[in-house]
Amino acid sequence: MSILIDEHTKIIVQGFTGKIGSFHAQEMIDYGSNVVGGVTPGKGGSTHLGLPVFNTVKDAVKETDAEASILFVPPSYAADSAMEAADAGIKVCVAITDGIPSHDMIKVKRYMRRYAKSEKMTMIGPNCAGIISPGKSMLGIMPGHIYKKGNVGIVGRSGTLGYEAASQMKELDIGVSTSVGIGGDPINGSSFRDVLARFEEDPDTDIILMIGEIGGPQEVDAGKFAKENMKKPVVAYIAGLTAPKGRVMGHAGAIVSAYGESAVEKVELLKESGVTISKNPSVIGDTIKSVLKGQI
Repeated sequence: MSILIDEHTKIIVQGFTGKIGSFHAQEMIDYGSNVVGGVTPGKGGSTHLGLPVFNTVKDAVKETDAEASILFVPPSYAADSAMEAADAGIKVCVAITDGIPSHDMIKVKRYMRRYAKSEKMTMIGPNCAGIISPGKSMLGIMPGHIYKKGNVGIVGRSGTLGYEAASQMKELDIGVSTSVGIGGDPINGSSFRDVLARFEEDPDTDIILMIGEIGGPQEVDAGKFAKENMKKPVVAYIAGLTAPKGRVMGHAGAIVSAYGESAVEKVELLKESGVTISKNPSVIGDTIKSVLKGQI
């Protein structure tokens, strides 16, 4: 079992025929993902990469029974594309797009409130690497070959640190059940807490790695949730221990502006919640190995 996607999940690509969409769609197909078509307005009825192209997500879902989509759409159109996916019945939507204005994401989140919980689309991102369930399916842009199938769930804001963790674990013969990149923007579709809850319910995930960074309350909220609601161990690495207060560091969400948002404060608060901390990125794999062996 895996969370969010598996080998049976039917996927469409929004922005299918563009340069970036084409490249990553082919990567997903080569990995074994069940990509069934794509959407590019004005090109409906044609084929691309041997798959049908549709004018709208609604048409794509009607013809292919697609359940998941991935957005390779310019920032100014990405919010509309996400809402179009929700209206068409897509269950999981990954927004790779970077640079979506915050007020657009507020609009998307407000729009999603019209749906009952059972019908509400799960959005991952924006500004993220996506989702991979090793050996089953990839709905993202990560290098699939570095992920070994196993029982460690990964959730993180930084895609590259997620890659580093997966690579380290593979070297130690430790595998991943599912890796989810929630994105580095201040307003995202799914939080650490949302993904932790899914991992807690997943029988094939035994331990969770949370990769956070400075800025925002999400990591601390997730730690409190883990303490109160989870039986599975959580390991965390928080990037930005040397970041000065008030400085924007890369990701749009990575700015310290309040108590509990610096890396040092987050580490201390997570420790209080019983989360095991990896001291630096080079020992993430070793920390996971130690927890799995019951040494921490």
